[in-house]
Amino acid sequence: MTILHYMLSVLLGFLLGGMPSAYVAGRLRGIDVRAVGSGNIGATNALRALGWRWAVPVMGVDLVKGYAAAAWVPRIMSSGADPIYLAIASGGAAVVGHVFTPFLRFRGGKGVATAAGALLALVPWAALVCACVFAAVVGATRTVSAASLAAAGSLPLVVFLLGRYGGVVTPPPVLWLSLALAAFVFWTHRTNLRRLLAGTENRFGRKKEG
Repeated sequence: MTILHYMLSVLLGFLLGGMPSAYVAGRLRGIDVRAVGSGNIGATNALRALGWRWAVPVMGVDLVKGYAAAAWVPRIMSSGADPIYLAIASGGAAVVGHVFTPFLRFRGGKGVATAAGALLALVPWAALVCACVFAAVVGATRTVSAASLAAAGSLPLVVFLLGRYGGVVTPPPVLWLSLALAAFVFWTHRTNLRRLLAGTENRFGRKKEG
């Protein structure tokens, strides 16, 4: 039964993460966000296509998807399985579901907000520190991709340091999850990373950004 609980947790997390909030918001305004800007169904492209009044709720929903997967799915699936492993399985699956949403032919966003929501449930202090890193880099560069990469890159280190020296109880599997999420975010931002290295990535205020 434990294996079944893990499988169901992954499935629920994946479907929850796959809910295309930006796409739904766009359709409510008669806009297909996949045809605007980068074509991603994340909050950044929603901001570009729909404006901040729609992008903020979209980001909120994406955060809640990750949080719900990591915090609520394990409670629903409570069994003999270790809750922390259920949370990691469903939270990680939610991020994958957001990037490869089954509702839009597996074409989704880049997973940053959903990952942040999952981390907020698992390691809230680390999530808040990385949110500060994100905000600082956005303020300094006006480039969301650079901020996302900076936050993702700092995540494993922050989780480790808080667990080792900050008195924050951090189960070892969460550190492995943070490494996996950081690598995954770098992968989803690989084209942005190439443009950043080439100095051609667009900033806020320009017409186009990947």
